[in-house]
Amino acid sequence: MAEDSKKKFLFIINDAPYGNERPYNALRLAMNLVKESGAWVQVFLMGDGVGCAIAGQKTPNGYYNVERMLQSIARQGEVST
Repeated sequence: MAEDSKKKFLFIINDAPYGNERPYNALRLAMNLVKESGAWVQVFLMGDGVGCAIAGQKTPNGYYNVERMLQSIARQGEVST
């Protein structure tokens, strides 16, 4: 599918990576859109959301590693701050 014909989605994440589920839910949806529909996905991190991209995160018990989720999206989409 040509990039021009793909649906485009922009996710703006401005919450810290852990402590609530908003960043996780946004990244989970973005990952599924890229994998299943081949859509063009862009994730923009701002404010506390920039913490999602810190390398070498120690993930709290019971949470997914959002750094790895972002890496997965970046391989097929775009991540920026």
